[in-house]
Amino acid sequence: MSKLWGGRFSQGPARALEELNASISFDLRLAPYDLAGSKAHARVLHRAGLLTEPELEQMLTALDELREAVDKDAFPVSLSDEDVHTALERGLVEKLGALGGKLRAGRSRNDQIACDLRMYCRDHARAVAVGLVDLVEALTGQARRTADAPVPGMTHLQHAQPITFGHQLLAHVQGFLRDLDRLSDWDRRTSVSPLGSGALAGSSLPLDPVAVAAELGFDAPAANSIDGVADRDFAAELLFVTAMIGVHLSRLGEEVVLWTSQEFGWVELDDAFATGSSIMPQKKNPDIAELARGKAGRFIGDLTGLLVTLKALPFAYNKDLQEDKEPVFDALDHLKLLLPAMAGMIATMTIHTERMAEAAPLGFSLATEIADWLVRDGVPFRDAHEITGAVVAFCQENGRELHEVTDGELASISPLLRPSVRDVLTVDGALAGRRTPGSTGPGPVADQLATVDAAIPQWRTWSTAEVIPGL
Repeated sequence: MSKLWGGRFSQGPARALEELNASISFDLRLAPYDLAGSKAHARVLHRAGLLTEPELEQMLTALDELREAVDKDAFPVSLSDEDVHTALERGLVEKLGALGGKLRAGRSRNDQIACDLRMYCRDHARAVAVGLVDLVEALTGQARRTADAPVPGMTHLQHAQPITFGHQLLAHVQGFLRDLDRLSDWDRRTSVSPLGSGALAGSSLPLDPVAVAAELGFDAPAANSIDGVADRDFAAELLFVTAMIGVHLSRLGEEVVLWTSQEFGWVELDDAFATGSSIMPQKKNPDIAELARGKAGRFIGDLTGLLVTLKALPFAYNKDLQEDKEPVFDALDHLKLLLPAMAGMIATMTIHTERMAEAAPLGFSLATEIADWLVRDGVPFRDAHEITGAVVAFCQENGRELHEVTDGELASISPLLRPSVRDVLTVDGALAGRRTPGSTGPGPVADQLATVDAAIPQWRTWSTAEVIPGL
């Protein structure tokens, strides 16, 4: 069978061109979406009087048979098929003869691929969202169990102020909830059907892009036929979201690496979610967390590669756009591998709260409590900061922790440091004093948990909703 574009040519393409030009090796995964678009297009051709009722029925039956063959991995393709559209049209013509060729009327591979990729992205983005919800649930479950477990809060990876481990885990949850919100917002902009745009100018046939859009789960058809086939904002924006998810996963992964180290000893990973060493029998390695760090670079690379491909690309379709699919496939594939592993690792890890509690007051992490106590006593914070710094300097010179300084020593540093300052020199007291919304005190952490608990079912519903009717 000749190429879809072969009529004007006197001979077939050179082997080198055919190998370079072909995308069938990676775009065959779009076949279910291409077939869904073909069924919608067949119905529109029928309503336009271009297919009879019997022809439509034969067409839909043949398309369903092709879908069954694709699902069973029983649809053979070769390099000569060039792309998924050519392969499926060949299959249709093999089944229906000349009737199969009627389906091409009023559409182009340009609007087909733009539509197929949108449908694929919308469908698979929901699968990523499912993985995010699972991870949020895992983090929230551990946060609930450690909502009152003190741990050193850090800035610059140095002890800063006491917080609870639950508060730390909920900080990661906030980033993943924003990622879910980004996916939802992205989906709203992506819910536009390019079918009906043709090659770039639309069609002179009496087609119905509105009906096609509705049948395929889109909110509307493209407002401009040139933009309909040329736009890849949706792919680039999705890759930004996946890159952002990757960055958030890398930050969580890095903290797990630290928490499981001998130096921290806060967390132990379940055997099912860790690996060992081929030479050192004692090792338990946080490979999932490390892969989360490593794959962030991959996701960022996918985004960067597509943006460079799109830069200065003229309208409407150009073959450069063949390069839009592999980075999208790559990012979505690897996230769907990584998210379940991360969720399982977090859900099953053992948290050593006693080790964290021992570390919580170390490194003069209660120093800010002294400064705040002085402020509540009417001392300007500038002066309170200096006085507290003098207390820390005294402790460093004398090998003491803050709570070990005597009343007399405090008074010798500053007469403003009355004995009652000791009321704030405990981790429990420091945590209890954090009452403002979003802070690490018991009340605000409980409020955070309640908010996340209310959000999870909503995101579960969104992520599992059918995007493409009947797919």
